[in-house]
Amino acid sequence: MKTPFKFLATLLLISNFAFGQSITKKIDSIVNANYKKNPDVGISVGFIKNDEEFYTAYGKLNVQSQAEINKNSIFEIASITKILTSNLIAQAVMEHKIKLDDYIDGFLPKAYVLQQNLKNKIKISDLASHQSGLPDIDFAKLIALDSQQPINSVTDKSLATLINNCSELIDYGKYRYSTVGYTLLGQILEVIYNKPYEVLIREKMLTPLKMAHTLTKDFDVKNLTTGHNPNGGVQEFFKWNVTAPAGLVKSNAADMVKFLRGVLNNETTVGKAALLTEKIYYKDEKREMGLGTNIVTDNGNTLYMKSGDSMGQSSIICYNRAKNWGIIILLDQRNSKMRNSLLNEITETALK
Repeated sequence: MKTPFKFLATLLLISNFAFGQSITKKIDSIVNANYKKNPDVGISVGFIKNDEEFYTAYGKLNVQSQAEINKNSIFEIASITKILTSNLIAQAVMEHKIKLDDYIDGFLPKAYVLQQNLKNKIKISDLASHQSGLPDIDFAKLIALDSQQPINSVTDKSLATLINNCSELIDYGKYRYSTVGYTLLGQILEVIYNKPYEVLIREKMLTPLKMAHTLTKDFDVKNLTTGHNPNGGVQEFFKWNVTAPAGLVKSNAADMVKFLRGVLNNETTVGKAALLTEKIYYKDEKREMGLGTNIVTDNGNTLYMKSGDSMGQSSIICYNRAKNWGIIILLDQRNSKMRNSLLNEITETALK
């Protein structure tokens, strides 16, 4: 006896719906349990699988407000900005503006003059995979000067001086996380396109993906969450300057799911660029790195991820291209332990 096609299609639809409900219930249960253990930390989570979206959130926008955090509440995504920047670099490669193995010398602003032994040494891919060997910003020193806005004292001039005074790449070819590296990538983008970074990210990322509520410099909005340091004290959102390409963006779960949708779609420009960022450009016994993207392979599953920590918020984005799902986790406190625990629990139970 042949089973009618319509019956098979209906059965498949019901099966996928039930499967989706099972995953989303598990995710919500995990997030809810973590919130109950940490009731002072607001959480917003967005999840996408096979074009189906799911959101859950817990907590208040701030202690004075009764407004609940939801999928539209704005958080600092901080260093997740770096994978947006690396995607823009990959787009520039696709447009034949640059090559990943180009040396950075000819693409830097004129204020930079590399010392002789550093010339024709550092590649664009070195900057993007954190192995350039260049000195970085001393955040501990900056925080001691201004705990609320530590990057205020970083200027175009101080950054150029830092790079121009560098006479040796002491750990070139070895992984060392670098804010300066991504600042330089943003400046390289500005040189090759002759446009400010803020304009480029809007034209080539936010507008095409319809991320209308993702913010850069102007973030005075009603649905802004309040940042908190690890001790619970109120922490201002960063006002990024020259270092913007390393951490500028403020966004919400809904818009970051739009980004994930674009990344997981191989037909979009962002999706095609993402494939380039997912190639391995650095590998040691501890990690594999794409362009700004951490690559983790476990039991045959390959996950691409990037975390973000400002002084007052923590976040992480993660996706599995083969299984066509992605997740964004946003916290209104700097709490990397809680963020990592949430992601691990979700990926190891709900998404196995």
